[in-house]
Amino acid sequence: METRTAVQFSVFLVNKPGVLAQVTRALGGAKVNILAMTLVDSQEHGVLRMVIEDPAAARKVLTNLNLPMTEAEVLVLDLSNRPGALGDVATTLGESHVNINYAYCTGGAPGGRTTGIFKVADVKKAQQVLKGVGEKSKARDEGVRGRPARR
Repeated sequence: METRTAVQFSVFLVNKPGVLAQVTRALGGAKVNILAMTLVDSQEHGVLRMVIEDPAAARKVLTNLNLPMTEAEVLVLDLSNRPGALGDVATTLGESHVNINYAYCTGGAPGGRTTGIFKVADVKKAQQVLKGVGEKSKARDEGVRGRPARR
């Protein structure tokens, strides 16, 4: 399975109307593309986690908005959009004792691909563990002689 790493921005937002719009409007105005995102809330604030196509441009926009933020290295995986794809990755990492702190995925088209973002305890180990998984997943997705794969 092909893996790559990316910079994830965690932006801390006041939990009130219009704040998410302010951030996403500023990123859009600067032509900064969001590849994946999730927003988790609490009583006082939300945490907007995003993987961005151009991290340097995003950093500039977010800094200009003067919002508290952090950056972290995350694992990015292209997954088939099928039942069990996420479970396969989680199982493989778990069996190799790689902890997943949190994960989120983009929506995918039926029969298409989706992007999984994983914050793991050890990125290098996770990449090594997942290297051999790709061929098994590819074979399962393609099935035998063009027939749909058995699940």
